[in-house]
Amino acid sequence: MSYKFQEIRLDKGMYGETGRSFAQVLEALDPSESYRGTPYEGLDAYQRQLKRFDIRVRGAGSDRVEKFFNTTESAVLFPEYVSRSVKTGMEEGDVLKSIAATVTRFDGMDYRSIYSTPAEDDKRLKYVAEGSEIPTTEVKVSSNLVSLKKRGRMLVASYEAIRFQRLDLFSVMLRQIGNEIARMHLEDAINVIENGDGNDNAAAAYSVGDSSIGGTAGTLTYDALLAFWNSFSPYTMNTLLVAPDVMLQLLKCEEFQNPLTGLNFQGTGELANPLGAKLIRTAALPAGELIGLDKGYALEMVSAGDVAVEYDRLIDRQLERAAITSISGFAKLYPEASAVLRV
Repeated sequence: MSYKFQEIRLDKGMYGETGRSFAQVLEALDPSESYRGTPYEGLDAYQRQLKRFDIRVRGAGSDRVEKFFNTTESAVLFPEYVSRSVKTGMEEGDVLKSIAATVTRFDGMDYRSIYSTPAEDDKRLKYVAEGSEIPTTEVKVSSNLVSLKKRGRMLVASYEAIRFQRLDLFSVMLRQIGNEIARMHLEDAINVIENGDGNDNAAAAYSVGDSSIGGTAGTLTYDALLAFWNSFSPYTMNTLLVAPDVMLQLLKCEEFQNPLTGLNFQGTGELANPLGAKLIRTAALPAGELIGLDKGYALEMVSAGDVAVEYDRLIDRQLERAAITSISGFAKLYPEASAVLRV
């Protein structure tokens, strides 16, 4: 039996279509819906092309890199393999999904977000009498644009050096590149949380030892953390980004040494805490800092497309200087939904 995916002509021009990725172009030519009830159900259009050319990218029996270059058509699949491997690495080390309230897809480099900064009187729940004016919540367009930043890595490897390497091993290298790109985006997000997105909306900053937090500078106590937690009303501090040195101080607090917390960490790798916030350790934060935020209201992530690779160079086996990039930016939604604590 002949299937449509076996007849598609692949060429590098499929990467250059405006507004559509290579995978989307393939899917339009070879819809997955057509394969219901067949042995290829559950595969997307790209995975069916790997089957067509008998390229195995995973497992101990994975093929060598050179398998992609057996024909001019199968070589067209290589940039998408690189892109997917990098995206997998970005997702493995992705903290952004735990701190972004929403992700906006945007085709451009300068983005204008919206925000709302209600006054104290607007936050109160008021009784609305018949005929009286209903309290308002004003949503505004940001005064300044949010600039998106391109982050990436240069893939430097000769074809001769990698042609005999197994794809499963090469994927590990590419996933690490994705992990590094994700960390760059996280550093951008942290900078926006702390300093604002250019619209005068920097996060409130507290220090252990000041009048609002109390305690002794340099030492993080549970009492200081409670005072920080209490500063979030009416928002809920449900996520904590913590520098490694501060994480050590947190875990040494008596309140964090509950046996159930230890069992949960050993069983799932997730650290719970008495305040109910998700703890995320990251070296992207400066030493001595932690960021508290209400994940549902603090930050908007703006993404300009998928991971981009220099497909021409990869298809032509010119891996020596092939750029892998991702473009993202961040906007503050509710400034009071995030705050910084310096120990």
